[in-house]
Amino acid sequence: MTTTDFSPDTLNTIGVLGAGTMGHGIAQVFAQSGLTVHLVDNQPAQLDTALKAVDRSLGKFVEKGKLTSEQHSDTLSRLHIHTDIDVLAGCDLVVEAITENEAVKIDLFRKLDALCPAKTLFASNTSAISLTRMAAATSRPDRFMGMHFMNPVPLMQLVELIRALQTSDATFNAIKSLSERLGKTPIEVRDAPGFVSNRILMPMINEAIFTLYEGVAEAEAIDSVMTLGMNHPMGPLKLADLIGLDTCLFIMKVLYDGFKDPKYRPCPLLTQMVDAGYTGRKSGRGFYQYD
Repeated sequence: MTTTDFSPDTLNTIGVLGAGTMGHGIAQVFAQSGLTVHLVDNQPAQLDTALKAVDRSLGKFVEKGKLTSEQHSDTLSRLHIHTDIDVLAGCDLVVEAITENEAVKIDLFRKLDALCPAKTLFASNTSAISLTRMAAATSRPDRFMGMHFMNPVPLMQLVELIRALQTSDATFNAIKSLSERLGKTPIEVRDAPGFVSNRILMPMINEAIFTLYEGVAEAEAIDSVMTLGMNHPMGPLKLADLIGLDTCLFIMKVLYDGFKDPKYRPCPLLTQMVDAGYTGRKSGRGFYQYD
């Protein structure tokens, strides 16, 4: 089967793998746009947490007058949760949003490749890992690309669409059209370490951590300079806590390994905090304390 055997309008049943913060946010925006969504995670408790989070998010849209109560209910009715990956065999597109571990992702895509029919498109929400290497692990590399959403997914406008070296025009155009159906703004980029978003953002965050590490200023002062002086909506250290310091460290390592350039070396303080388990909001402690 070739990439011309589908059209953008045929992508109506979507699988999302991984029910963490990004996964359930991605599932929500697909379901809000009238698509049938199968959210899969091997942890039942994670699925329950995800469904409650989507319900709360939709409720906030209702409170703000952006959705009706009926639309809230309809969206939830289109979102189905599963622990069994086999349900994805019936999907037109599968979006992977699991942990940022290349070996784990490749193993998962090999399983999906054996499970799903040739017509199914694959996308990864990875924030830094090579799409070209992941695509090469499947029998459909031309039907594989990156679909990098921003956090929080229901609110952020951007979808960074990353072409693997093998991605066909038909695949790219179908995913671009689908992104527009979601009400997002898709931006095309090529496959390179960190893509565009994290190649620019993460070195800025890393430099802010170096500024703290070297005693130039305290965390609150560093963030205030960037919010009040540069008009950023959130300071880089608070943003790092939101993203997760472990994720920031992982991306910096990808950049450093990919470019072999010392300007991408992770700050020792970042490494030390991750070693201590201080990963930001999700752990209750990062550069700030959280309840």
